[in-house]
Amino acid sequence: MQSFDFQQYVDFEKGLVDRRIFSDEDIYELEMQRIFARAWNFVVHESQIPKTGDYFMNWVGADQVIAVRNKSGGVSVLLNSCRHRGAAVCRAERGNTKTFVCPYHGWSYGLDGQLAGVPGLRDFYRNDLDRKKLRLGQAAQVASYKGFVFATMDPEAVPLEEYLGDVGRTGLSMIADRGDGVQVLDGIQKNIIGSNWKIVVDNLYDWYHPSVSHKSALIPEINPMFTSNEFLSPMQQMVMLGEYGHGIGGPGWTEAEMEEARQAGPAANPRIANRLTERYQQGMGPVGVRSNGHPNIFPNLWITLGGVQMCLRIPRGPHKTELWWFTFIPQDAPEPYRRLIVQVTSHLFGPAGVLEQDDGENWELASRGTMGPASRKYPFHYGMGSGHDEVVDDGGQARIETRVNEHGQRWTYKAWADWMSAKDWPELKANHTPAPRGRI
Repeated sequence: MQSFDFQQYVDFEKGLVDRRIFSDEDIYELEMQRIFARAWNFVVHESQIPKTGDYFMNWVGADQVIAVRNKSGGVSVLLNSCRHRGAAVCRAERGNTKTFVCPYHGWSYGLDGQLAGVPGLRDFYRNDLDRKKLRLGQAAQVASYKGFVFATMDPEAVPLEEYLGDVGRTGLSMIADRGDGVQVLDGIQKNIIGSNWKIVVDNLYDWYHPSVSHKSALIPEINPMFTSNEFLSPMQQMVMLGEYGHGIGGPGWTEAEMEEARQAGPAANPRIANRLTERYQQGMGPVGVRSNGHPNIFPNLWITLGGVQMCLRIPRGPHKTELWWFTFIPQDAPEPYRRLIVQVTSHLFGPAGVLEQDDGENWELASRGTMGPASRKYPFHYGMGSGHDEVVDDGGQARIETRVNEHGQRWTYKAWADWMSAKDWPELKANHTPAPRGRI
């Protein structure tokens, strides 16, 4: 398995993906090593840990980590596993502390992960313990982009901004450049779905299913942020594909619509008018600012509702995924707006979300369909639009302006095969597929 060529599982031209990649235990274990332990993973937003000692627990693949504001003002990302017997040194999801103490034998660690105290150091260990060599494990690199803190366990990973590229940075700017700064609302919605994580990821590009899966979800008037026609008939699509697997797919406004909004003023179309601010224009670029779709920061960070929410799809084995929903509001948001956002987001996604209840059932059924020896012979089909569209590359931000399609899904699995086939970061950097150009 270690030297296996995973390109055979993905036919990018035909849009065929082998079902085995969604249920095979060995493939899943290698994903933890070759994707999650290598990639830059989102761990915390800086608004969640503003003060020294503030911490937030998250996951990098199968490893639980603590993102903590250290004494120097930076962010340490520490493995939540004592160096003595491996027990968790932190059990609260978030909080403030001066030290992390293991409940098993009482070893304590500072905010930088250094081993600070050992019960019985003199009497039991006879002072024969080198504490400097027994600090908590930590991320190899930690970096922040516009308030989003990412970590990678691989010291050879490219710098964060290079990893994100234009498409990843554009996606994060969809959140970060709203108003004069944003913050995460308290309360991360969490639930577990019986599906492979990749099926949950590729759905974010899927604008083929809403008119079938979500028709009943739009009957209650719970979401004043869009109309039924906008949601069910998003024929006008714009796709942006970036290196290392990042992408943005979904509805997009035309240049003519943007210009019309400029002339008419904010009241005519507030959703477009919000994108005409100088901050949005600079952050998302002249093309990205027209996107009203869903960005995915590879491997598993989904941005939705025009930058209001963000979802981590955390693997929990080949057949389970835990979803974490983060909700963002402008720092100066008035209380009525805050209440509106809480109402809307609570009823759309997460455990009580009408959309996610539809999606979750679909994902579980699709994941179940990868487990049988007979059904496994038939690959998933992601061929919609393949060979029919052109990447517009006019010297600015490359994009595909088209109708409902499956370009984003195909790109995700092509990138997956690149990551899985490369034995290390130098090989991945040298051999990964460049962002598509020409006919796609």
